[in-house]
Amino acid sequence: MTIYFIGAGPGDPELMTLKGQRLVDVAPLVLFAGSLIPEENLAAARQRGAQVVDSAPLNLDQQIVLMQQADQQGQDVARLHSGDPSIYGAIGEQIRRLHALQIEYEIVPGVTAASASAAWLGKELTLSGVSQTVIMTRYEGKTPFPERERLPELARSGATLVIHLGVTRIHKIVADLLPHYGEDCPVAVCYRTSWPDQDRVVGTLKDIVAKVRAKKFVRTSLIIVGKVLDAEGFDDSYLYQEGQAHIYRRRQR
Repeated sequence: MTIYFIGAGPGDPELMTLKGQRLVDVAPLVLFAGSLIPEENLAAARQRGAQVVDSAPLNLDQQIVLMQQADQQGQDVARLHSGDPSIYGAIGEQIRRLHALQIEYEIVPGVTAASASAAWLGKELTLSGVSQTVIMTRYEGKTPFPERERLPELARSGATLVIHLGVTRIHKIVADLLPHYGEDCPVAVCYRTSWPDQDRVVGTLKDIVAKVRAKKFVRTSLIIVGKVLDAEGFDDSYLYQEGQAHIYRRRQR
């Protein structure tokens, strides 16, 4: 018996992995993270009579009790999280309790909101000579932050920033970033990426606050900041230069 922490992807039901969907389709118990999980991914489980439970109204201990009961009955559990469960998925505290109970688990990765948003924008988040680093973070709120991970410190790198859970504090984010990125630095804010009602706004640190407020984005929005969003004068990748590509790309026979 195994608890499977499954990344359901950012919203488009087709962006769940084949492995993740296969496990959902056979698990006797499916726990899903409320409105963050597309109903299409749950349909087969409901039709075959699986126990499908919305975890939104449950506290952590109540969820663990359901997992423990399934374990005692020798049943697998599909625990669905949005995006990739290893990034802001709150699975660490679940895993800690499963360790204590000696219950087996496995993490099945999913498509992140960051990768889906970059795809939607038609952008690469790393470009030769522009940025080779992507920092994924969240804006400081109730979750304690080490001083070294506060936004002004991260901004010193000039790397591409992907900021979760911060759109309501967009004005503070801009204030933290301006000294390091400049007011002309491009910014994209993507709301509910890959859902039917997805929306986005693109601007610069100078005008993004007004644009976000005009859209009235207040939740489920991802902020991407960096020169890669409008860079044109970047170098071609070394991997595809003549005489180099074959070293890495040739299929072994």
